[in-house]
Amino acid sequence: MGDFSVQVGVGRLGGGPETTVEAMVDTGSTHSIFPEAFLFQLGVSPIERRRYTLADGREVEYNFGMADISIDGRVLICPVVFGAENQYLLGATTLEIFELMVDPVGTELVPREIYTGPIKYLSVD
Repeated sequence: MGDFSVQVGVGRLGGGPETTVEAMVDTGSTHSIFPEAFLFQLGVSPIERRRYTLADGREVEYNFGMADISIDGRVLICPVVFGAENQYLLGATTLEIFELMVDPVGTELVPREIYTGPIKYLSVD
């Protein structure tokens, strides 16, 4: 699959200024990653520090928070990592939240089919 990027809006929870950026789609990254200074500038606050494993096996700690992310006019709350400068990655959890998947031939994001099982009721005896 080739690398490709998409335009996404990023803003603080509950509204406020949103900035549109070009983010590389990275299904190998669990969460979306944006530069720490960029997220702070938007008013996005970290919730906690979390430990992450990089592709080369090294372990690092980054701030973690939640932000409003917009893709194709839809705005949803997504987890974000406060990353290094010039690091704009759209991760797997954001794709899941938006119910999108990667079309490797067209190198684009496409809607994915959503499945659910039958509702099962617990009986109380």
